[in-house]
Amino acid sequence: MNSYEKLLEATEYLQKFTSSKPEIAVILGSGLGNFTGEIKIEAEIPYEQIPHFPVSTVEGHHGKFIFGFMDGRSIIAMAGRFHFYEGYTAEDVVFPVRILKFLGIKTLLISNAAGGVNPTFRVGELMIITDHISFATSNPLLGKNDEKLGPRFPDMSEPYKKVLIEKARLIARKLNIDVKEGIYFGVTGPTFETRAEYKMIHFLGGDAVGMSTVQEVIAANHIGLDVFAMSVITDIGIREEENIITHEEVLLAAKEAEPKFSLMFRELIRNI
Repeated sequence: MNSYEKLLEATEYLQKFTSSKPEIAVILGSGLGNFTGEIKIEAEIPYEQIPHFPVSTVEGHHGKFIFGFMDGRSIIAMAGRFHFYEGYTAEDVVFPVRILKFLGIKTLLISNAAGGVNPTFRVGELMIITDHISFATSNPLLGKNDEKLGPRFPDMSEPYKKVLIEKARLIARKLNIDVKEGIYFGVTGPTFETRAEYKMIHFLGGDAVGMSTVQEVIAANHIGLDVFAMSVITDIGIREEENIITHEEVLLAAKEAEPKFSLMFRELIRNI
């Protein structure tokens, strides 16, 4: 069975769980899975039950595919994502993004926990991703291209839709939430960055660094989805004192920032 056939089989399986036609999907990053509490759930499917679907192995990722409603809007939420560092191929990582498109999604909202590289950032702040640098990750489009999914050479001049970014700016002002904007630098992980690597990433133009999102965004653009993404800054990489970062620290910071994040995403869903 080829990759396209696997996508069709997984999509056909998931379509049995909903009678609605959602156009918006949300991918929830580390420590942000409680956003699902905002959703009136229609169906909740563990990843391991979905044909050919990867399975989350990271703490803070619940591993559930959710059909539901938020303020009357039919949406899909992925509570947990997949990472290259878990041993999955880049194609595995973006498998769910392609299924979302096959299910009828037009807009994809992505969240993640990220390390702050911009020295003006503080732990717990939100950052709208305006662009990314992907040189340090494996491109999910490597190999023979399937024209049924998208073009051989997709344009990446606007990977994050400007109209969605502007909506988010207006929402942040309305809610009086201090939201930063910046460039996300994607790396493979699973190690947190060295001091020298943080300095290099900052020098190259990164404002935040993380181990997810970039491959998903490339695949989403390839297949024709509009994308908005936002990071929760869960640690600060560039600092002079002892620079020890733990996953527990990341999860705690994400949990504390979650109310602001949930407000932003809920309002954005209302306004799309």
